[in-house]
Amino acid sequence: MRRFLILLVLWVAACTGINPDDPHYRAFVDVAQKVEPVGEAQCRKKNPNRNCDFQVQLDLDPAAPANAFQSVDRSGRPVVIFTGTMLKSFRNADEMAFVMSHEMAHHILGHLDRQRINAVKGAVFLGELVSLEGGTPEQVANAQYVGAVVGARSYSKAFELEADTLGTIITHQAGYRPSIGVKYFDAIPDPGDAFLGTHPANPDRIRLVNQTIRKYRLN
Repeated sequence: MRRFLILLVLWVAACTGINPDDPHYRAFVDVAQKVEPVGEAQCRKKNPNRNCDFQVQLDLDPAAPANAFQSVDRSGRPVVIFTGTMLKSFRNADEMAFVMSHEMAHHILGHLDRQRINAVKGAVFLGELVSLEGGTPEQVANAQYVGAVVGARSYSKAFELEADTLGTIITHQAGYRPSIGVKYFDAIPDPGDAFLGTHPANPDRIRLVNQTIRKYRLN
């Protein structure tokens, strides 16, 4: 897998004109080589039947905002994607490793599946409620949409904290310092505690990561 990743990265660099000596790009390659096998080992340990063959990708669209996210491809293979702008936002390899580990943790913990189930439950519940009240087909459809959104976000903050906890462990096991990586939250806007927000407040996340470090005696 490591050799495949190296060849893939070099191929992408050749096809896109990326300077392979760019420090952010080289850091991305190095971090992915170290974090990916640890994330896969954690995945197999917790989910023997889940597809744990992670693929770390780089979105080179210069217009794409700073972002990192986890998804699955058509075959069910887990994919972690970073935008080029995101790479430039990291101040060190520890921050990059922490975010990469966090995204892998989402897959390991089955958050996409759980989010999808919550969305369906929300859509069914609110749609049936409006239908029982005599709502029109359009009103029922709108209610289902709103219910799906609310359902999908109902546990999103809890999912983020769960991923922070496991991500902290993966970061440490990959040879990086989560105590440094978590400082990435100091460099990004604090989402606060907005109703139906998707992410917890930054201070809450920092507190949880530090608690995890102390609990497992990491760093």
